[in-house]
Amino acid sequence: MADQSPSYRIGVDLGGTKTESILLSATGDELFRKRLPTPRQSGYRAIIENIAALVEETRSQIPGNAACTLGLGIPGVLDRELGTVQNANTTELIDHSLGADLEELIGQPIAIENDANCFTMAECRAGAARGYDLVFGVIMGTGCGGGLFINGRVRTGPHGIAGEWGHVSIDPAGPPWWSGIPGPVESKISGSGVEAAYERRFGEKRKMQDIVDAYRQGENKAGEVFRQFLDDYGRALAMIVNILDPDAIVLGGGLSNIQELYEEGNRLVRRYAFHRSLRTPILKNQLGDSAGVFGAAWIGH
Repeated sequence: MADQSPSYRIGVDLGGTKTESILLSATGDELFRKRLPTPRQSGYRAIIENIAALVEETRSQIPGNAACTLGLGIPGVLDRELGTVQNANTTELIDHSLGADLEELIGQPIAIENDANCFTMAECRAGAARGYDLVFGVIMGTGCGGGLFINGRVRTGPHGIAGEWGHVSIDPAGPPWWSGIPGPVESKISGSGVEAAYERRFGEKRKMQDIVDAYRQGENKAGEVFRQFLDDYGRALAMIVNILDPDAIVLGGGLSNIQELYEEGNRLVRRYAFHRSLRTPILKNQLGDSAGVFGAAWIGH
């Protein structure tokens, strides 16, 4: 008879562009990992079928059909009362009963948590923020999210929105964001936000990486937008320091690889923080863009 104890953990990280799964052993060793593109243009059903197929392939790697836990990180919040997804920048998920729909496809209970919370847990448990009691985790990618880690646990709050600093309005005169909130942090320091700012300013579309590269080459238009991005980053993180005074901040997401954030960006954090000698370490993640999938595995039940 197969061992039915949950000796294995599967985590899935649903992102705007990729969906990734991982299989961990009881000792935390990585046994299998796979990524697939997230089929956003095909709608909600295609997204959940993609997740189910990825889980099935990952589950097939477990020796002897042993039991496993399953966790999913999503770019949004699960309403605990209604069971539906809210405030997701992957807007195809909004108002859908994601947990129930996936459990029907997969045939197993699944724990769902915000992707920033998964990222924060992973970096605090096994990454750059190990050893700190109070940590704010930041994801800066297509969107912008945050997670709050306190004394060994991720804090979610009664509404599941603890750490959602990306949706705090810092520019009431700014253009409405997808959330309906004018000028939130996400509209200022996410990749999509900076690209939108460039298009509004110059009437042309340009990818974030192109803007960064052009800034480094001394181009004036890119420089104007990129310097504003750094200033917004400084003000947004200083807000976190002023409210929480955390032991550390850890950055994740694709934009966390921009070296200027740890140089000029951090100088601007110090400029805007309410302390003349700011000592809060702002750390680059150690687990890379797979931190979220590790966190998802650890939140599974």
